[in-house]
Amino acid sequence: MIYKSLLIRLSYLVLCISLSFSAFAQPSADAGKTLFRNYCASCHNRDMKSDMTGPALGGVSERWSEYPESDLYAWIRNSSALIAEGHPRANEIYNEYNKVQMTAFPNLTDDEIASLLLYIQGTYDGTYGAPAGGPVAASDQPAGGSGGVFAGNTFYYIVFLFLIALALVLARVLNKLRYLTELQEGAETDGPRTLWSTLTSKGMIGIIIFAVIVLGGYFTVNSAISLNRMQEYQPEQPIKFSHATHAGLHQIDCQYCHDGARRSKHSVIPATNTCMNCHKAIKNGSTYGTAELTKIYASIGYDPSSDTYMENYEEMSEDEIKNIYTAWIANQYVLDNGKLDRKGELLMEEQWEGIKSSLTSATKPEIPGPIEWVRLHNLPDHVYFNHSQHVTVGKLECQQCHGAVEEMEVVKQYAPLSMGWCINCHRETEVKFTDNPYYMSYAKYHEEIKAGTRSGVTVEEIGGLECQKCHY
Repeated sequence: MIYKSLLIRLSYLVLCISLSFSAFAQPSADAGKTLFRNYCASCHNRDMKSDMTGPALGGVSERWSEYPESDLYAWIRNSSALIAEGHPRANEIYNEYNKVQMTAFPNLTDDEIASLLLYIQGTYDGTYGAPAGGPVAASDQPAGGSGGVFAGNTFYYIVFLFLIALALVLARVLNKLRYLTELQEGAETDGPRTLWSTLTSKGMIGIIIFAVIVLGGYFTVNSAISLNRMQEYQPEQPIKFSHATHAGLHQIDCQYCHDGARRSKHSVIPATNTCMNCHKAIKNGSTYGTAELTKIYASIGYDPSSDTYMENYEEMSEDEIKNIYTAWIANQYVLDNGKLDRKGELLMEEQWEGIKSSLTSATKPEIPGPIEWVRLHNLPDHVYFNHSQHVTVGKLECQQCHGAVEEMEVVKQYAPLSMGWCINCHRETEVKFTDNPYYMSYAKYHEEIKAGTRSGVTVEEIGGLECQKCHY
């Protein structure tokens, strides 16, 4: 009886402590950042101030302030249901954005939506991620924001460690109770077990093995799902090519360099010949001078001093190649500075070492040959994606998947490239039916649009969610 009574009391104590810990769990801007990436980033701009496919989200809580907070939550979960109910604000937004419906997220909890709103507002007003001691004091940050003790996953780590400690304490208590019970019943006993004997018992070993299998399976599956999905991945390239300069400042169209995007599955990495279309004339870069452009010349065997492509370039020795390009670097230095001094000589050596390190590797020991660009996007082999289908047929802008590349000095993987991200895009993106010969066969939809009974057709409605479209 004593054993059962104490066990009940201990169980009640564990329940009370667990509930006390759960009271500390607050919506978190860090959690909201992850939710935004997974659910919202495909259509809404991350700066929260600019429109993308969907409107800018900054200030959304304020725009819904005259209605109960539950209405905004209901809008985020299922905008279509709120529109059907005749909600004035919901219908106002629906009509303002050409009756394009937002994807429904019925599984989002109140805490997840609160976290999402915290991240949106914090990013919009600059308080999220503000450095300590910066213009926004810690006390001014939203409750449960990035600075909280229990922000992000910290709460779960604390609970996990607490439960481990509690399990050890309970094991000791139960052993003591078992020993007392044996004494009361007059049974032979060797005394209470030590902590070590408890940890090495068959039951405990079985629990540990089970936990290892479960955790190992979870991390294995989770890692497999995330394979090659490296959002924010931003590797240094062998040549410092600035998209901000080329696509932004000089407004070179993406498809001029990535010309495969409009006509094939792959967008293709531009060949060095494409670079030479401009850089036979532009030989001194605005940011790096001769340092990066000379790498292009050395890879293809172009002599910028004589404006010619060298014959038998692949057969030249490294010293011969070095003499050609260091002479070019020296001549440009003299043009800029009047004479070749010690600084210019050091510059020649530095840039030559840069050419060697950028154009050679363990798999490519010679300088002549293609530039080994670092791959940024790499979908699994079982996923089919066709650039031309999206660019030429779907008329999508490159920025929808790749972000504002024209603002990036070093390009990064902008989108999560997850299956859910693709599916959400197909659910909410309308196909451009007007004057598009690819969709003339959908007579029913054309008739409904003409009659005014349909405002548009999404990718989902023409089979965009069929498994065979992406997996075959």
